[in-house]
Amino acid sequence: MSRFDWSIIAVYLLAVVSLGVVAGFLRTTGERGGEGGSYFLAGNTLTWPVIGLAMFAANISTVHLVSLAEAAYKYGLVFGNFEWMAGFTLVLLSLFFAPLYLRSRVATLPDFLERRFNRGCRDVLSIISLFSAVVIHMGVALYTAAWVLRGILGLAPGATILGMDALMVFIAVLGVLTGAYTMFGGLLAVVWTESVQTVLLLAGAIVITVVGYTKIGGWSELARTLASNPHPLAGVAGSKVAWDTRNFLNMARGASDPSGLAWYSILLGYPVLGIWYWCCDQTIVQRVLAAKDERHARLGPLFCAFLKIWPVFFFVLPGVICVALVQRNAFGGASPQTAADTYTFLIIHLLPTGLKGLVAAAMLAAAMQTCSAALNSTATLVAYDIVKRHKPGVDDPQLVVIGKITTVVGTFLAIVCSPLFGHYTTIFEGINKLISYVAPPITAVFLLGVFWQRASGKSALFTLVAGMALGLGMFYVDWHHLYRGDFMLIAFLLFVTCLLIMVVTSFMLPETLTEQAKTLVWRDWREPLRGQPDGHGVGNYRLASAAVLASFVVLYLIFR
Repeated sequence: MSRFDWSIIAVYLLAVVSLGVVAGFLRTTGERGGEGGSYFLAGNTLTWPVIGLAMFAANISTVHLVSLAEAAYKYGLVFGNFEWMAGFTLVLLSLFFAPLYLRSRVATLPDFLERRFNRGCRDVLSIISLFSAVVIHMGVALYTAAWVLRGILGLAPGATILGMDALMVFIAVLGVLTGAYTMFGGLLAVVWTESVQTVLLLAGAIVITVVGYTKIGGWSELARTLASNPHPLAGVAGSKVAWDTRNFLNMARGASDPSGLAWYSILLGYPVLGIWYWCCDQTIVQRVLAAKDERHARLGPLFCAFLKIWPVFFFVLPGVICVALVQRNAFGGASPQTAADTYTFLIIHLLPTGLKGLVAAAMLAAAMQTCSAALNSTATLVAYDIVKRHKPGVDDPQLVVIGKITTVVGTFLAIVCSPLFGHYTTIFEGINKLISYVAPPITAVFLLGVFWQRASGKSALFTLVAGMALGLGMFYVDWHHLYRGDFMLIAFLLFVTCLLIMVVTSFMLPETLTEQAKTLVWRDWREPLRGQPDGHGVGNYRLASAAVLASFVVLYLIFR
């Protein structure tokens, strides 16, 4: 990295923090929801392009750039399923969940769950949402960004800076910078910075993909090289890689595939994780809650679904290209020391001065935008679901102060929790395993709550508590290596168990549906598909949904 590269990174960091602070000064009071609504929900002014881009940005972090390239270097395109399967769950959000969220005019999803069921459900989901925001969203993003900076600087694992672990120094610096502009600007700052950062992130990812793709000689050369050479990590001490790369361009794998992601595991397990993440997680759905109206709330997720086509080509494919380039000795015998160093290796060996700084800045952008999104959702949860509930008389200015304090505390907790992900074989494995233990009961409660009128509040609360207990037990078993099975199938089995618990207890503990709850559940699954779509062409959510589904089906047929 040259001085020019580091100058680009420094200017970028200063610009992003400044943009977030400016957004804080420009926030106006008196919009829908008052000062609190302006800070936490951007005054309910977001339109569908901003919602879609912001959801995409909140989802994408350094985890995608690093861990997807890492997974692709070891196993090929198969982990791209986590990107393309998201398209199907985003259609569910658009058609079935978003309309109910907007009609209830809630600030948080725990608030929605209280209106549909009871306060106990709200409390449990608030705790789970806080955990997921701090650990799953912020913690993993900071850890991955720190790992990238360590690699760019050429520091060995365990290296220190001023007597402190280098990873922890990087984690602390990135966390503090992100917390600063998020605290001052609220959701508007998050959305503004996300929009800018996403453009930079995609530009960097596209550049490195195009350069690598050109260097390998195109798709046919890539396929030929992968089919005729051993895996670069085969025989490397400690890699445990004993497979070839012939199927690296295929998305559907069999039961014996070393990735552990058989096609049926994806088909059964991903919806459990995806519905929680895209339809029921506060950090992601908060952009929909801030929509201008129901039409924009429906179209935003569909726009995000179209954007989810590209990560496979710009985040996953570079890892496969790196494999082929190493196989062809394109780097003079050099290769990534570990799979986790894949993306950093590509930055250093493929890009000229200046572009190295741009892509490195994109990596920081990815981490910061995910953290800022999670920090704002954490502040919203604490302000509305904990403080406002127990002290209804708290006014908007006080809520904003509470939100800012929460942002500071959340930043500190994320910094402390970040090293947790060093325990797993890959970062992507770690984050998805945690989700697979958290998601099943929430997915079950939201699905039955939205589509089944007989689902009772007592059964929902019992299901959430029992499901969390089961998930915690599986986490303990996996953490201590007592049993390490297919985590996608485990997620599916936990989900089925939670469904059975909720159905049985709903019949055992029936409740009359309140007038408020009647507006938050569909009487017929076809109900949200009826009526005027209030738009033409891409503005027609039914046509847009059909286009999204058709696009992903075609992609799967091509890359099966």
